[in-house]
Amino acid sequence: MPSIDLRSDTVTKPTLPMRAAMMAAPLGDDVLGDDSAVTTLERKIAALLGKESGLFVPSGTMANQLAIRCHCEAGDEILAHGESHIIHYETGAPAAISGCMIRPLLGPRGLFDASAVRGAIRNLDIHSPKSRLLVVENTHNRGGGSVWPLMQFRAVSSAAREHSLAIHVDGARLFNACAAAGYSPREFVESADTVSVCFSKGLGAPVGSALVGPRPFIDRARRFRKMLGGGMRQSGFLAAAAIYALDHHVDRLAQDHARAKDLAEGIAGIAGIRVDPPPGQIESNMVFFELAEQHGDASAFCARLLSEGVAMIPMGSRRVRAVMHLDVPEAVVERTVAAFARATA
Repeated sequence: MPSIDLRSDTVTKPTLPMRAAMMAAPLGDDVLGDDSAVTTLERKIAALLGKESGLFVPSGTMANQLAIRCHCEAGDEILAHGESHIIHYETGAPAAISGCMIRPLLGPRGLFDASAVRGAIRNLDIHSPKSRLLVVENTHNRGGGSVWPLMQFRAVSSAAREHSLAIHVDGARLFNACAAAGYSPREFVESADTVSVCFSKGLGAPVGSALVGPRPFIDRARRFRKMLGGGMRQSGFLAAAAIYALDHHVDRLAQDHARAKDLAEGIAGIAGIRVDPPPGQIESNMVFFELAEQHGDASAFCARLLSEGVAMIPMGSRRVRAVMHLDVPEAVVERTVAAFARATA
């Protein structure tokens, strides 16, 4: 394994106190409704986000796809930014599972405005799919870890409501967004019908996400979770890790953001490396950069970095991503910048 793993914030391992909490968790059979740790987590995350009910699921992809399956009917259309996670990283699931198509919206860094929403909504016509759901991703991964301004999200939500669209927030890294922007999770998602959040990214739990929303909606999603094979049995081990993460790992996210900014500044001065977005616009825990031709393609560059003990992942032919998280070692920025200097020499 590399000494510095910046491929994703999903690579974290449970801390020793988190492991202790996992081992102390009371266990039951969650599918039968008697795993008290899972029930506690579902109530906790629903209350934190100001919604009626929550559902613990294995992954963020499942949480998003359950939301789509419950909001939509086959033949409906989803409005989402063209760089969204549900388009690029969920294996075509909206079409395969729910029979839905996605109308991609445009906007800088994964964000769009109310006019883009209004312009994409279909007229009611037997020839067209029905505009049914708006999906907003916060933070936005392929946008560079960008953060939605609260008023901009409220404006696009209002535009969606004008046309009776449901609203789902893909909040896999919502707590990062809140740490960066200063709003609370509940405040941001107030205008959303449903929200997914991930515990195994910046919060450092080993497995799991949650879907929250109205109680009848979540009851319906629970049935589809079972249908898709997401019903877990003695999953209180995992729920306890998520509870610990919510209680102990939210405030420290600002440290990851600061390290990301420091890394962006450190590599921005290296010839043939263009940080995009630039260091001054780094908002959360991600750093993206483009390689000049002299450094080869992204895969080759990542291979050279790996030989220097630093792991990152290609995000395109010349685009690379680095992600800060709670498991990065001390002096990560200095050591990574030094590895860059050697890999670009």
